[in-house]
Amino acid sequence: MAKAKPFIKWAGGKSQLIEQIDSLLPADFGNWENVTYIEPFIGGGAMLFHMLQKYRNISHAVINDINGDLTTCYRTVRDQPEALIESLHSIRLEYQSLNSYDARRDFYLAIRKRYNEKNLDPIENTTKFFFLNRTCFNGLYRVNKKGLFNVPFGRYEHPLLCDEDTLIADSEILQNVEILNGDFEGTFEYASGNTLFYFDPPYRPLTETSSFNDYTKESFNDSAQIRLKEFCDKIDEAGFKFMLSNSDCKGKDESEGFFDVLYGKYHIERVWASRSINANPDRRGKLTEILVSNYQATKMSDFYDNFLQPISVAEEKLEYKNPTNISAYDRLR
Repeated sequence: MAKAKPFIKWAGGKSQLIEQIDSLLPADFGNWENVTYIEPFIGGGAMLFHMLQKYRNISHAVINDINGDLTTCYRTVRDQPEALIESLHSIRLEYQSLNSYDARRDFYLAIRKRYNEKNLDPIENTTKFFFLNRTCFNGLYRVNKKGLFNVPFGRYEHPLLCDEDTLIADSEILQNVEILNGDFEGTFEYASGNTLFYFDPPYRPLTETSSFNDYTKESFNDSAQIRLKEFCDKIDEAGFKFMLSNSDCKGKDESEGFFDVLYGKYHIERVWASRSINANPDRRGKLTEILVSNYQATKMSDFYDNFLQPISVAEEKLEYKNPTNISAYDRLR
C-alpha cells in the first residue's frame, strides 16, 4: 500500500524538514502513552502524516485550520475518497482533452470562477480545490480580502490531478483524526493527558514581497503572532508540550529579534530549509527557520548524551588524539 503523504501542494510545506523536526521532538516522546496530537494550522499535513505513521502511541489526533475549503478537503478525503477519485478523473479527462494553452487557461478561469461562488457540495468543492491547486501558478493558495481565490493560471504540461493511491492511503490514516474549522485557540479544549501541539502558522514575512500568509481573508499579522505566543503560554502553564515553526527574522537581518524576544523564555533551534515559492527567483533557495519548544530534552540531545560518552571512552582507551577538534558527531557523519 502507498505511504500516506500530503495530497495537495502548500506554501511552506514541511516535507523537506520532517527529519529535522522529528529529531527535535521530546526525547521520550516514543514512550508516551495515549498521546493526543494536535495541529491547529494543518496546511498540507506533512507533519501529521509522518507522526501518525511513525508513532503508534498517538491515540487521538486533532487538526484544524481557519480555511474552510481546506478542512472540507480533509473531510472529503477521509470520508468519500472513492467519489472524490471519480470526480477528479472526470475533470482530468475534460482538461486533458483541451489541446491549446488558451483553451486550458480559459477552462482554469471558469473553474476558478465557479469555485469562488462558494455554493458547492463537498465533492465538487474539493475537486475544484484540487484542480486549482495543481494547475495554478506555482501551486500557491492565495485569496483576496473578499476571500476569493485569485491565483493566475500556471504553465504545467502534465499536472497530476489525481494520485489515487495517495488518496486511498490518506483516507485510511485520517479515519481516526478529528477535523476542525476555526480559530487556533479553539483547539485547547481537545488537549488532555500526554498532549503535543505542533504549530505551523502562516509565517511572518521576511520582506514585503515574501508574504504568503493571506491564504484566508484574515491576515496573520504581528498581532496574531503575539496572540499565538500567548496561546503557547497557556499550553505551557497547563502542562502540555508544544513545538512551533516560523520564519527566522535573524536570517534576513541579524538585528531583527522579533521571535527571539517573543519566545525568549522557550527553547529556539534553527534549521535549514529550501523555499521555491517567491516572486523573485533570486530569493529562492536555502534559508533558516526557527523551531520553538517548551521542553529542553529532545531526541537529538538525547542522542548526543548517549553517543558522546562511549566515543570519549573509546578514544581514551586508544589514546586517540583529535588534532582538529572535530566533534564526535562530525566524525560519525
